[in-house]
Amino acid sequence: MRKTLVVGNWKMHGSRPANAELLAGVLAARPFLADVAVCVPFVYLTETAATLAGSDIRWGAQDVSAHMQGAYTGEVSAPMLAEFGCRYVLVGHSERRAYHAESDELVAAKAQAALGKGVTPIVCVGETLAEREAGQTEAVVKRQLSAVIHTLAHCAAEMVVAYEPVWAIGTGRTASPEQAQAVHAVLRAQLQAATGRGDAMRILYGGSVKPDNAATLFAQPDIDGGLIGGAALKAADFVAICRAQAA
Repeated sequence: MRKTLVVGNWKMHGSRPANAELLAGVLAARPFLADVAVCVPFVYLTETAATLAGSDIRWGAQDVSAHMQGAYTGEVSAPMLAEFGCRYVLVGHSERRAYHAESDELVAAKAQAALGKGVTPIVCVGETLAEREAGQTEAVVKRQLSAVIHTLAHCAAEMVVAYEPVWAIGTGRTASPEQAQAVHAVLRAQLQAATGRGDAMRILYGGSVKPDNAATLFAQPDIDGGLIGGAALKAADFVAICRAQAA
């Protein structure tokens, strides 16, 4: 039985007062039946770790370098994240792929770097609206995931996968439960064929998940939780989504 995982992605949002209020609200709402985590900007990792210390809420980062150390100004390595106790790190988010031209191969290298230091990569895949309308959804997500599977080899089963249709991120548009489930089923079959453990791996859905649609999405057989963007910035909304999995 796969346990639901709900991860908040704060993106480039936050301030010390706002973060403290948000995390206090999430902590006060425990316990959750789901596993819960927040992925925060690098500058807030220390305070987030301190605030969540001793709780069952995990924390993570939003990106990681493919390099362990060296002359890579502005980058943050997997050993650094591990030193902070990061449980998760996002890799291959569509915003990184689009705005920073991250290739499938670079995303795979980042996932490998994270896993090598005990940090679980949440590998994001997803198609644009043009790709969906052209009937390319399955080909695109399988290509993106294949690069990571190939690089991680026998360790591929240790990652978490997140399907985020680019056309549904921050747009208010959401894939229907049936549309999301169809892609999740494709990804799970690919993971099962590659690792033999796909049935045990968690695949999250992201893309305008809200309190009013989370339960229906999470009820789909191959959707194991969510990667939450805007709704993760409001304690009440995020808590409602974390609880929605049990509905």
